[in-house]
Amino acid sequence: MPIEDKAILRERLSIDRIVVIGASTSPGKAAHDVPAYLQRQGYTLDPINPFAETVLGETAYNSLEEVPGPIKLLDVFRPSDEVSNIVDAAIERGDVEVIWLQLGIHDDDAVQRAEDAGIEVVQDRCIKVVHGELFS
Repeated sequence: MPIEDKAILRERLSIDRIVVIGASTSPGKAAHDVPAYLQRQGYTLDPINPFAETVLGETAYNSLEEVPGPIKLLDVFRPSDEVSNIVDAAIERGDVEVIWLQLGIHDDDAVQRAEDAGIEVVQDRCIKVVHGELFS
């Protein structure tokens, strides 16, 4: 069952690094503005965007497989029909702790697979809104 408990969400957001798959270079798009907000809050970002060298001044990776080190939180800005493949890649990595599917993004079957593999999931919620509710 996706994470809903505020204490657990606060704990999951009490980290210093967020990997953002689908991070955009275009101001005005949620996939740019939300990561920019997170960066202003002090998070280090590892953006994944195969069409950009950098996003928000950070080196952009082409794929989840290229991101170094363990991933505590993977924030997803990709369409719902891509979630299944993202979850499969996260499971294959074996080091992703939480997958956060942004507002409007959902795939119940993929969420169940992630949870069965021991990955916590937040589904269909904006990380910026939740962060603001928990830390303001």
